[in-house]
Amino acid sequence: MATYTNIQGQNILIVSSDPANPTVGQMWYNTTSNTLKGYADVGAWATGGNMPVAQRAVGGAGTQTAALSAAGLSPPQAASYEYDGTSWTAGGNLAQARYYLSGCGTQTTALAFAGINQPPGVNSVSTEEYNGTSWTAGGNMTTARYFLAGCGTQTTALAFGGEPGAPAGVAVEEYNGTSWTAGGNMPIGKGRTSGAGTQTSAASFGNTDLASTSTEEYDGTSWTAGGNYNTARYSGAGAGTQTAAFFAGGYGSAPTTSTSLTELYDGTVWSNGGKLNLGRAELTGAGTQASGIVFAGEPATAATEEFTSGNATITLTTS
Repeated sequence: MATYTNIQGQNILIVSSDPANPTVGQMWYNTTSNTLKGYADVGAWATGGNMPVAQRAVGGAGTQTAALSAAGLSPPQAASYEYDGTSWTAGGNLAQARYYLSGCGTQTTALAFAGINQPPGVNSVSTEEYNGTSWTAGGNMTTARYFLAGCGTQTTALAFGGEPGAPAGVAVEEYNGTSWTAGGNMPIGKGRTSGAGTQTSAASFGNTDLASTSTEEYDGTSWTAGGNYNTARYSGAGAGTQTAAFFAGGYGSAPTTSTSLTELYDGTVWSNGGKLNLGRAELTGAGTQASGIVFAGEPATAATEEFTSGNATITLTTS
């Protein structure tokens, strides 16, 4: 088993006062306060511009300064909205109102796929492509599902997990800009999962099975085990890459209990990051670990938050 010394190349210091200029990853025991401390990149969330309407269960794409929100619930709608780093404006409407969908790509080359169509309230296989102005039909998915995760680009997308149950929970599909084909199945079914990365380098985290905190990593062919995240939850927001992802918010110990927790993944280990200002689930994330964004969420909200990486001294506890 790897130790702190193996990973960081240094020992945990024993000191009477905190170091004046610690380095990221450094840990020490403060004998004055009797606390174990470390210096980490935890980052912080700041309030961004509110969406035009309170929303939840939307699809998302883009970056912190060029994000896209597609469709959603509260009530079910086909509207999309574009964010410029300051404010949201109306984009083109999707052909089909839906919610619990997924999205990926950029603000001007995005995908929206799966979810629950409304009306008539059925699980969807449809894909729509956005060019920054209007949505057009793309190729249908093989497996109808909702509460799934997606990542990648409009022409190299990945969809995985979802509900209701098998085969949606393990099914993986890859999009080439025209059609979806089967990828390697996930090792376990994952409902309400979140994800980050690309079609050939993805990560899945979050699961309605609160006994599980596993991360799975995809190489374009098959899934392998990654590091476990710290706090079991689902329906959170994920974004970034397989080796630099964030996982924010979600439902915790019960479906009615949402959280403000953020965790950061380096491809091996999850660490706690700065908390959201507004705890929520069914929110959507985009951007990178260093420059991320989340928006919408349950309870239905118009709130947008922006994440910026930053270093700070943290006190480690057993809870």
